[in-house]
Amino acid sequence: MQASQLPLFFSHLERALASAPNEMRRLFHGRGQLYPGLEQLTCDWLAGQLVVNLFKEPDAEFSSELSQGLTELTQSELWQNKKGRCILIQHRYAEGAPSQILWGELESRPVVEEAGLRYQLDIGRNQNIGLFLDMRLGRQWVRERAQHKNVLNLFAYTCGFSVAAMAGGADQVVNVDMARGSLAKGRENHMLNGDNLNAVKFLGHDIFKSWGKISKSGPYDLIIIDPPSFQKGSFALTKDYQKIIRRLPSLLSKHGEVLACVNSPAVSCDFLLDSMAAEAPQLQFVERLANPPEFADADEQASLKALVFKNEAHCD
Repeated sequence: MQASQLPLFFSHLERALASAPNEMRRLFHGRGQLYPGLEQLTCDWLAGQLVVNLFKEPDAEFSSELSQGLTELTQSELWQNKKGRCILIQHRYAEGAPSQILWGELESRPVVEEAGLRYQLDIGRNQNIGLFLDMRLGRQWVRERAQHKNVLNLFAYTCGFSVAAMAGGADQVVNVDMARGSLAKGRENHMLNGDNLNAVKFLGHDIFKSWGKISKSGPYDLIIIDPPSFQKGSFALTKDYQKIIRRLPSLLSKHGEVLACVNSPAVSCDFLLDSMAAEAPQLQFVERLANPPEFADADEQASLKALVFKNEAHCD
């Protein structure tokens, strides 16, 4: 990372912050490879709290100028107008992703909004905050498609898709994730939004050992697959994704839809397209969802890939 490029970062940050709504937003996305010398730097606005993520250890000059510039930001009229409360720097390259409070007092478990929906975050203690900001338009798509649908949310994490589906009028959502702690946070998210929990199921199971349980609540009108790229001992994307795809025809309703996601820069859209053609050819590709503009990437195949497929096996 190059300290000489930090003026570009601060210029971009100020413009993005000035126009940011009072909810969750990525303000600077160096990981998109569009800003030479700043590729390992991102910055998120979490309703009053600024979280700067470093993905590579900076040198002393970079650290000093970054801290100085952020401190100066807190003295600006813009910061006062946006009611900024805290600046946190998280060292994502280091074991445990340690964080340091540069300014203010951290609210580590804030409730923030996205498109009118409320989510509980966990800031500064883990690699992830509890919601993936680049999936904002994916949650919007689910919300728009969910009315009167039976929805299956695989690798549900903290149930962001599920909350969006219920807001869109889903009849039922089934969340599956082997991390019961994440599902517990998902339950909290649903409660924050006043959802009827009788219409939401939480299955804390290994997906590959639970097809019987999953099938009992089907068939599903909408299935969401948003796995990690790699989860030690449970999921390897290029090896295990096809095992899920080949189950889709037996889980989907007539004309059912699938939102299949991949967020690995090493895997292109062709991986999903080829896997679907081989394992579930009756599911036809419809579209790739756009990514939020704040996540612009020099290589679109390296960014988040969210592809929509539709069950055409029984179409008239």
